[in-house]
Amino acid sequence: MEARINTRNVAYMEGIQALLGVQHYIEKSGLEQSLLDLVVMRASQINGCAYCLDMHWKDAKASGETDQRLYGLDAWEESPYYTKRERAALHWAEAVTKLTESHVPDEAFEAVRKEFSEKEIVDLTIAIGMINLWNRLNIANRTVPGKYVSPRKPVPAEAMAASR
Repeated sequence: MEARINTRNVAYMEGIQALLGVQHYIEKSGLEQSLLDLVVMRASQINGCAYCLDMHWKDAKASGETDQRLYGLDAWEESPYYTKRERAALHWAEAVTKLTESHVPDEAFEAVRKEFSEKEIVDLTIAIGMINLWNRLNIANRTVPGKYVSPRKPVPAEAMAASR
């Protein structure tokens, strides 16, 4: 597989820098990184973005996420490994990503509203919108997966076990 266009080389100074500004906002929003990792992985699964799946899998693993939770993500509704808050976020991510199927039903909003403040819902929706945009850029331009190296420092397994 060969990339059609290297997006960063073509539009980096203006377009991509603007998107990275939004990405920086999301990272500083206060939403848990582990939750954001799951949400971007799930949206990338739905959209079939191999580059984003490779990137976010590596980032999540470096942050201490377990293989079991990452492998089970495609079947999160039937898997016991996710918190109520994560489940609400994943439900919201699916509804917002599959916009044309359901126009984000009230049921998804009610689930997310029980677990998140209004600001968190807006920030979560921005995060979902951004990963959908990144997926579209990478899929359209056929960004080649496999070479991404996570800048995150690995978290010891003991520290992750203690935080769950």
